[in-house]
Amino acid sequence: MALYSLRRFNALGLTRALRAWRALALVALAVLGLASGAAMAAKGAGGGKLPYGYFSVGEPGTLTDSTPKIGSDPQKKPSFLLMGGGPDVDEGFRLMIRKAGATATTGGRFLVIRATGTDAYNSYIYDSSGTAWTSYVGGKDLHLTSVETLIIPNRTAAAHPDVSTIIRRADVLFIAGGDQADYLNYWKGTNVDLAIQSLMARNVPIGGTSAGLAVLGQIDFAALNGTVQSPQALDDPFNRYMTLDPAPLSLSGGFIAPAALQHTVLDAHLDTRDRLGRLMVFVARMVLQNGGRGGCSGGVLPSGAQGARGIGLGVETALWIEVDAQGKVTAKRVTNDASNSTYPPDPEPTPSAVYFVRPLGDPSTCAAKKPLTMPRVEVYRLADSAVSFDLSSWLLNYGDQYSAGAATYNADISAGVINWGTKPFTY
Repeated sequence: MALYSLRRFNALGLTRALRAWRALALVALAVLGLASGAAMAAKGAGGGKLPYGYFSVGEPGTLTDSTPKIGSDPQKKPSFLLMGGGPDVDEGFRLMIRKAGATATTGGRFLVIRATGTDAYNSYIYDSSGTAWTSYVGGKDLHLTSVETLIIPNRTAAAHPDVSTIIRRADVLFIAGGDQADYLNYWKGTNVDLAIQSLMARNVPIGGTSAGLAVLGQIDFAALNGTVQSPQALDDPFNRYMTLDPAPLSLSGGFIAPAALQHTVLDAHLDTRDRLGRLMVFVARMVLQNGGRGGCSGGVLPSGAQGARGIGLGVETALWIEVDAQGKVTAKRVTNDASNSTYPPDPEPTPSAVYFVRPLGDPSTCAAKKPLTMPRVEVYRLADSAVSFDLSSWLLNYGDQYSAGAATYNADISAGVINWGTKPFTY
């Protein structure tokens, strides 16, 4: 289990390392059945163990209360929070809560779903202070009635009517980290899938971190055979670890696939796990063959404008996405204060950046057992929260002032090697 699989923590310097060990200790306690709350087995009305886990803080109400706290608002537009793993971004959660529209009168339910793990997010999101974490979101002060964690570890649990009820009544939804293969194997095509779609129909804010982020694109890296490293992907775009969903690739039949992220594949931990290369290969795999002039077998999108594209996030980085009344989709980087500090196990300072990847030309070699060759890969790097990114036109919005923290780079991939010339940036 990954060091930060309980939840993603906000901490700085040495405090981050200490909290990482605390997270690991809590995982061990949970495995031993000693972790507070998370080790308790849910019981059904007849005393039998339920197939899912459910934990809450605040006042969520009983399961007979299936109505969302916040009523439908025709003026509310879609919004999404993408988080790159590692320490959580506190303000990202606050943006989701505010966007949901919770008030002192309505209250609101914040739901975290996952396939494994504990309820460690509950107090972090709900409380405003305490001793367990260095910082808290303070959801109660933002008028949340409750924060709930729902653990859905198999398709039997996904089919349970309680699970559908708990998801459908949520006012905010967040998908925790873990293993995206579990989410696709256990949840896709089930009542969980339908319940999430019902939330999107209500324009409920939805977010995810790490594996939870990975399942929010139109095309997802499925990790059905485990993860893939950048050199492996570049050396063979069709190696056994390069599993994408839907399979075969299609512009329909995906899992969550929000319209705001159409044509897009997502990836996390881009900096600490050197994943920019594999993100480029994910995008290459999406490019359709073009009459023998290039592309990838099984691709479904053109290269260039409005074609295949990817978004990758570094650790302790979030991307807040909103759709306005005219349908324009705008994204802004969000991160914790002073986040450019040491993040274990990376010994160097880690800038909080988002990477927007788009091929301007078709891959010329994209086949099994052959290194990828793809010219003219465009990379926007956004490391400035004052600059937004227009996902509709795929352009940086500088406003009135140019920022060195938001810039465009181009690379060529030749026989599996990314050629930048002079390397334009460091992670």
